[in-house]
Amino acid sequence: MGAILAGGKARRFGSDKAHALFDGQRLIDRVAASLHGQCEEVIVCGRTEPGFDCIADRPSADLGPLGGLNAALHYATTGGYTHVLSAGCDVPNLPDDLVKLLDGDGAAIVRSQPVVGLWPAPLAGQLESFIHDGGRALYGFADSVSARQIAFDPPLLNVNRPQDLPKA
Repeated sequence: MGAILAGGKARRFGSDKAHALFDGQRLIDRVAASLHGQCEEVIVCGRTEPGFDCIADRPSADLGPLGGLNAALHYATTGGYTHVLSAGCDVPNLPDDLVKLLDGDGAAIVRSQPVVGLWPAPLAGQLESFIHDGGRALYGFADSVSARQIAFDPPLLNVNRPQDLPKA
């Protein structure tokens, strides 16, 4: 199952970056297309987005990517999925073979983009406990479950500001 983590406020971007255009396509649509090519189902976490199946962050909307990942892992568990392939809505150049690149024992994240990862669904309980105990950093959770960090060359893009988008 694929999960687009899209609950951020985009303060540095200044507007809704999920709708910003990259090569003529909205960022969220580019990410969705990549995940749909690799996953049976794709959901959007942390926002309501017309045309997508959406779920709220868990347990609340103020946890950044951890809230979205937590919601996605619980959704995957109840839906019978074994893994969640996660990505932020601001990573427009996901490889078409991302699952294959991240596959292996346990969880895996992209070193420069920890929101991009492959997470076994049974980690839902551990993430719930991590958050309950005050954990707020995705790298912290990844470390707590011994997630492998995979380097990409060239690195994946991360669109945080309008100037991060390529000029047309």
